[in-house]
Amino acid sequence: MTGVVAPAERWELLRGEVKGAAKKYSQDRCAARQVADGRAVVLAVADGHGSAPHFRSDLGARWAVEEFAVCAEEFALSAVRHDDAEPHAAEDTWWQGLGELRACARRLPQLVAHRWYERATLHDCNSPAHGTPRHTPKGPEHPSKGPDLTAYGTTLVGAVLTRRLLVCWQLGDGDVVVLDAAGTPYTPLYTGPDLGDETDSLCAPESWHRARCHWQPLTSEGPSGVLLSTDGLSKSFTDHQGFLDFAAGVQGRAHELGMPAVRSRLPEWLSRAAQYSGDDTTLVGAFEAEGHAAPRQNDAPHT
Repeated sequence: MTGVVAPAERWELLRGEVKGAAKKYSQDRCAARQVADGRAVVLAVADGHGSAPHFRSDLGARWAVEEFAVCAEEFALSAVRHDDAEPHAAEDTWWQGLGELRACARRLPQLVAHRWYERATLHDCNSPAHGTPRHTPKGPEHPSKGPDLTAYGTTLVGAVLTRRLLVCWQLGDGDVVVLDAAGTPYTPLYTGPDLGDETDSLCAPESWHRARCHWQPLTSEGPSGVLLSTDGLSKSFTDHQGFLDFAAGVQGRAHELGMPAVRSRLPEWLSRAAQYSGDDTTLVGAFEAEGHAAPRQNDAPHT
């Protein structure tokens, strides 16, 4: 149709992965994609535990990201339909739809965990992590137990962003940084500094009970950016504020140099962080595209 111009992309995506200096291969996996014709963004990072008991955690991390993406894309499509219905729906119908979306957001960690569990169980049945399982007598006096999926242990952090809604989920360590309309960073799921190497994991029984969720309906001034990262990034800083300054600096560089330049420099920034933390370091993000974003201070990222 003549005279009709397609709307500009609302978000620009960023994605980077760097192997830890002492690692043979990275245990991190990630995804950053636009769905619903660019009206929604799905982000995810997973950090396989990588220690000796978790020797298949790279697989666990990959499946965590893949299964989250499937579930999150379905959720994003529902959220976009709710966005589109807003101007035309009766107020009570709109609020009912929002409540249904929130219920779906609460159920999503359990759905992802079940899908992940099925994939890990199937893999372990075909290739047992601990060798051929011994025969176990069956009967009431010998109740059957599920497989031990410790070998596949992984964390998972994910987000869905639409014009009117931001939802973030987190199981285990990692970070979510949201940049508000003015570019000021905050961490909605932050629970304080890590006190050790233990973390919640998808391999734990009923792991979804430990998942945290951030639910944020958006006003006309929604977030200007959302960043998800594995803990290898935040651990490279001496304090939490330094990590927040880095997140704001990434956005500042994008405004100053353009997103293509930031994408080309991101591996260098993450490599520097990985040298300090010694861990795999992965970052994904979505930022307001040019034409949608207001001017902000051009802070340079540093580690």
